[in-house]
Formats: sequence, structure tokens, C-alpha cells
Amino acid sequence: PAALLGTDADTADVCGALAATGRTAAAALAAEAVGAAAGALERTVTYVKEREQFGRAIGSFQAVKHRLADLYVRVEAARSAAYYAAWDPAAGPLALAQALETARTVAGEAVQLHGGIGFTWEHEAHLYVKRAAADELLFGPVHRLRDHAAVRAGLFGDVSSRALAHEAAV
Repeated sequence: PAALLGTDADTADVCGALAATGRTAAAALAAEAVGAAAGALERTVTYVKEREQFGRAIGSFQAVKHRLADLYVRVEAARSAAYYAAWDPAAGPLALAQALETARTVAGEAVQLHGGIGFTWEHEAHLYVKRAAADELLFGPVHRLRDHAAVRAGLFGDVSSRALAHEAAV
């Protein structure tokens, strides 16, 4: 028969250890998602500098510059959150929410800014969209990660996690 080793004082908090592992994994996945978003942005910037339309590079158009600047701000904010989560894994789920949302947004914009080639299998832009979607499947939707972080921070007062989860499901 199975027997627990050690005394009560020696036994580990299994649930706490699993939760800590999940937070650390969330921090690691946040870093991966930031890397994917940064890679997609870098490749998109390179593409818009080379692609010409109306006799000039599409990256020289103000609307394209503004879109790329917005994406850069998102990537750097997610990078900052991922760095903080690496220092304090308790911030992992919130950093992951930020990073996943950024990866999804940057990947979608990358496909848009690549134009017709971005929709084809011959170009790698669609792979960033697939990666962002796959990463989100690992830990669940972004809104659930944010809800969980809000409950941990006590932002909802007396509302229990179960009640919050029920509200999110409805």
C-alpha cells in the first residue's frame, strides 16, 4: 500500500507546488510569446522597407509607420511584463495574458501588412498566427488569465474564484 513519507512538518504543499510550477510555466511561455511577436514584427518591418507600391516603399507611408509603431509599443510592454514575471513568477499569468494578446495582434497585423503574400502557405507570416493561437490553447483564453490575476490581487473583494469563473462562463 502507498504510504506518505515524512512527518506532517516535512510534507510538501503539493497544490502550492503545482500552482508555483504553473506560474513559472506561464512566465516562460510569456517570454516565448514575446519572442514570437518580436520576430513577426522584425520580419514585417524588413518586408515593408523592401516592398514597393506607387514607386516607393510601403514602409514610408504614414499609416504603415503608425501601425508598426503601435505594434512596437505593444511588444515592448509585453517584454517588460515578461521580464518582471521572470523576476517574480507570481506575475506569470498576467504577463502571459499581455504577451498572448500582443502575439495575436502582431501576428494578425503582420499578415495584413504583408498583403496577399501574407495569406499564402508560401510565406511564413501565417506561422506566427498559428503559434499565437497554439500558445493561447496551452493556458486558456486571455480573459481567463486576467480574471485569475484579478482574483489573486483581490480586486473583486469578497467574490470567490468559483463565482468569478461562473460569471466568465455565462
